Formats: sequence, C-alpha cells, structure tokens
Amino acid sequence: MSCFGCFSPRRKDVSKVEIDNGTTRSSGSGRGRGHFDDTESGKGKGKGGNSAQKSVARSFTFRELAAATKGFKEVNLIGEGGFGRVYKGRLEAGQVVAVKQLNHDGLQGFQEFIVEVLMLSLLHHTNLVTLIGYCTDGDQRLLVYEYMPRGSLEDHLFDLKPDQEPLCWDTRIKIAVGAARGLEYLHCKANPPVIYRDLKSANILLDDHFNPKLSDFGLAKLGPVGDNTHVSTRVMGTYGYCAPEYAMSGKLTLKSDIYSFGVVMLELITGKKAIDNTMKQGEQNLVAWSRPFLKDRRKFVQLVDPLLQGRFPTRCLHHAVAITAMCLQEQPTFRPLISDIVVALEYLASQNHKPGRAGVHSPISSSPSQQHRDTFSRESDYRMSSTSG
Repeated sequence: MSCFGCFSPRRKDVSKVEIDNGTTRSSGSGRGRGHFDDTESGKGKGKGGNSAQKSVARSFTFRELAAATKGFKEVNLIGEGGFGRVYKGRLEAGQVVAVKQLNHDGLQGFQEFIVEVLMLSLLHHTNLVTLIGYCTDGDQRLLVYEYMPRGSLEDHLFDLKPDQEPLCWDTRIKIAVGAARGLEYLHCKANPPVIYRDLKSANILLDDHFNPKLSDFGLAKLGPVGDNTHVSTRVMGTYGYCAPEYAMSGKLTLKSDIYSFGVVMLELITGKKAIDNTMKQGEQNLVAWSRPFLKDRRKFVQLVDPLLQGRFPTRCLHHAVAITAMCLQEQPTFRPLISDIVVALEYLASQNHKPGRAGVHSPISSSPSQQHRDTFSRESDYRMSSTSG
C-alpha cells in the first residue's frame, strides 16, 4: 500500500546503553505561549496525576547533541525506522533524553518536522510526550524528547523475550485509559481540535510506571472548524490502523482517530499485531480477523491474549471488547466520542483485578455511576448495530 507512510521502528535493549541512568529532571523553565496550552486533563486527570510541565522547546546545536549521545554511538541506539534513528543521550545539565535524528531522505520530511515542533510546543498534557528541543544546524534535523524508559507499547505486546513479563490485565487497561486521555485532550481541549492521525502501539511510549504518552506528531492535522465536517488531505498513517473511509477518500475527521484507537484496544486485548504477514491467510489483518468475534458476546473470550493465562475479569473484558467494537464501526458516525470512551475506560480501570485462580474475576466493589451506566447502555446499542450491520 504505497499511499501509507508505513514504518515499524525497531527498538534495541536499552539496558546496554552507554549512559548512566538518572532521575529525569524538569524539561526547563518558562511557559509555552500557544493557545493550545492546557495541562488540565479534565475528566482524564488520573488520581495523583500531575499536569505536564509546560516549557519552551529550546534550540540545540548539533555539537551539543553529538556530545549528549557520545557521537551518536551505536551502543546508544534505542530505535530506528523509516524516519531515522533514536538515541539515548544525556544533556550537559544531566537530563536523560531521547534524540531522534531524521534521515535526509526519510519518511518524516521537513514539513512533518516543523509540524511536530509546533504541535508539541503548543500542546501540553500528562499523556503527551514532552518536546525538550530541536536542532536545525545546516541540513541536520533532530528532535529531543523526554526519555521514556520502558520504550513503546509494542515492545511489551509483541515478540516478547523469554524472560520478559507480559502485561497484566490491569496494566493494559491503565495504558488504554492514559492513551484515551491524551487523545481526549487533542480532540476536546485543544482549540482548534487536533487530529493525531498516527495512533498506534509504536507511538504510545511508557514511563517507569507504565504511564503512557502519545508521541510522533509529525502527521497531526488541525481538525475541521465551523460547519466543516472533515479535512481533506493526502492519506498518511500506518496500514492496519487507518480508518477505512480515510484510506479510501482522504477525508479525515476526529472519528478517524477513534478507529485507530479501536485497533490499539484490539492489540491490547489480543496481544496480536494490527498487521502480521507471518500469520496464515485470513489472520494477517487483525481487524478483519476479529470481526466475527466482536459480533458474538459468547466469543469475546476467544480474543484474549493467551499470555494473560485467563487472569482477567470476565465482565470487564466484555465491556472492553464492546468499547473496541464501537470504535471499529465501519460508519464513522457510529463511533463514540473520545470523552465517552474515557469515561467507560476509567470505570474499567477502577475495577482492579486481583490475580488469583485463572478465569476468576474480582468482585465489583461498587455499582457504576449514572454516567457510567449511560455509557455502557450506549455500548449495548452499538453492539446491536454491529451485529446487524
């Protein structure tokens, strides 16, 4: 599919990186001036969660970043893809950072570079990665981000190492909630709204406590305003995550991001990749493979990642699958708003699963609020729509 900017970053074991680990410091002083600035998470603010630090992205010299990464040594390489390479580095002040060096002829061009700098200079939220600075010396294009020690979500879902612990159910829901909150900020708090356009597991980064942050905003677009219903644009994104109506017509809406979120939810539930060409015919496209299961409540359990070994609350699984099915509706108008998704997922996250006997779920400690009841009532309507469609 040549119309898609497909790239799958390859990550490297960061434990061997030749830089001392240290506590990440504040990304700088000063406040961003853009009217996007809003660190309030609204409904999406987690318990005890701190607002993202607002800071002005600073300009680095190439020499500074070369020193930070010890000359871009191979041992400090932590990821690479069609866009370029990502290195772990330490700034002169001691802050540990991730430095993305763009290929001159890579998939992320100069326009995407400018978009990412502008977007992350104006957008500030706990669940968005912090841009610390950039470099434009000569023909060099580099971006400097806060360092996320646990890498990306895909590193913890697919192709696990023999000694790597799979994500438990609670952590998967926690990641889904955080990603949804970040998307809610883009859709509902930013003015005008922002369409992320590249939501995928590789772009959801994780800190030490598995708190997620959305990254890579080079493809982000300002959403429709006024009476406009969509933005017409060249089709970009990653195959397997793009909404069908956007892939076919180039008409981009906020609901395009909702579809992509549904794909990520499906990956969290199944442990399968959105596109996996190593699978047999009929199972390579995750959404297409899952459709029969999403339409039959009795088959929901067959979607679950075997690595969970049955340790998940059945009732919460049913709700999570129902939310996923709603997001993956073929008709964009049938997909829910991200604010409704956040409400539903926050309720699921409140039902902490106490691992015990496989297949046994923890009791519901309290009945859901009226808002949660309304949200789950809408889920039933969407399931009916999906089944009859």
